[in-house]
Amino acid sequence: MTHAPAASGRVLPTLNEDGTRNWIRPKPSPGRWWQRRRVVAWALMVLFIALPHLRIAGKPAILLDVPRRQFTILGTTFLPTDTLLLMLLLGSVVIAIFLFSALFGRVWCGWACPQTVYLEFLYRPIERWLEGGRSGSLQLDRAGRHFAPRRVLKYVIYLAISLVLGHTFLAYFVGTEALAQWIRLSPYEHPVPFIVMAVTTGLVFTDFTWFREQTCLIACPYGRWQSVLLDRQSMVVSYDYGRGEPRAMPKDRGADGAGDCIDCKACVTTCPTGIDIRNGLQMECVHCTQCMDACDAIMDKVGRPRGLIRYATQDALAGKPPRLLRPRVVLYPIALTLFLGGFIATLGLRPDADVTLLRGAGEPFTLEADGTVLNQVRLRLANRSRADHDYIVSVIGLGEEAQVIAPENPLAVRAGELRTTSLFVRLPRSAFEDGRRDITIRIAAGNSFNADYRFNLLGPADADEDDHE
Repeated sequence: MTHAPAASGRVLPTLNEDGTRNWIRPKPSPGRWWQRRRVVAWALMVLFIALPHLRIAGKPAILLDVPRRQFTILGTTFLPTDTLLLMLLLGSVVIAIFLFSALFGRVWCGWACPQTVYLEFLYRPIERWLEGGRSGSLQLDRAGRHFAPRRVLKYVIYLAISLVLGHTFLAYFVGTEALAQWIRLSPYEHPVPFIVMAVTTGLVFTDFTWFREQTCLIACPYGRWQSVLLDRQSMVVSYDYGRGEPRAMPKDRGADGAGDCIDCKACVTTCPTGIDIRNGLQMECVHCTQCMDACDAIMDKVGRPRGLIRYATQDALAGKPPRLLRPRVVLYPIALTLFLGGFIATLGLRPDADVTLLRGAGEPFTLEADGTVLNQVRLRLANRSRADHDYIVSVIGLGEEAQVIAPENPLAVRAGELRTTSLFVRLPRSAFEDGRRDITIRIAAGNSFNADYRFNLLGPADADEDDHE
């Protein structure tokens, strides 16, 4: 049997030269930056768990109801007709990401991304606790004991945590009430929701148990966007090459011109993606600052100043002066102001009710046996206010010979609810001119809403037209 030739070098930090998985077991460096990130991480975990349960004006803080195409964000419900609002909101988020990346690099990846937060501050700490730290995990790896008792226990705990995270993630899309009902019912009573929950939990478990940092290296496109999102004035985690080189081991510190780097590789050992920050800005770097903490600890031991690895711009390390005003940090704020300002203005001018008038399904009108013409008008009304309302529907511009049939009048619509009803307008054939008759439909709800909508009824084009069935 022939074997494929080994690669001449490592393609990815998680891939050995022979194509096998290189499991990364980073050694934590609990320095000042790690302490700060831990506070932020735990705050974000609590927020993620609590957010679906919070209510603002009786509505979920966040509910992304995709089947009904209703999205509630901070107590405000957006409907399918709010295309402009959703576009402005999404555009604001994207531009904000571009702006923060231009200013602070991959601060999102290192400080707030759920992949980093849960992996580095929940899953990996449990792994180190159960397996005896980094050295214990490496020993199990070398021995090939993937199902050692300690690891089996780890997998059980991971599965329990993944169940919680998977169910919480679903709560953002189905709501806590529906999720609670799914949990109480037998899988046989709701097979589809159960499968959805099982698949979601399985994906979370697989991601944090096996895929891990490969999500950042392979699946996430953010690292590949660095070349266009960052410039040489962006703040990034950087190694001061001028200060650190040439490297010298502690026993050779007396060498002339030796840099501050002692080549201890503490920055490599602690990196959660397995890279060497001394090779410069790399796609795999998520700016987690672990190399900064590790290097600062070494500098303290050898009596050198901290900051050999630090937040800095590439131009600053090259001795170039900072440029506060550059095209991207001027254009991004302008674009963000326009999009966010447009969103706020549009949201503020949005009426308390969204009304859509449609013709009845099937034929545009019905010609009855006595010669009268019957039109069906479908009314779709969304109550955008924070209170329940009874909407009264009336038709203006009809003579005494007209008849309006409204099965639901007033129409009761709860806050944030979308309801559809029909009203029927019966007119004599002579009321139509060239097959049309314009009317005005008035919809009112006390002092909170009052609006008129033009609508044209359809009928026979001339008096001699054959009757419709």
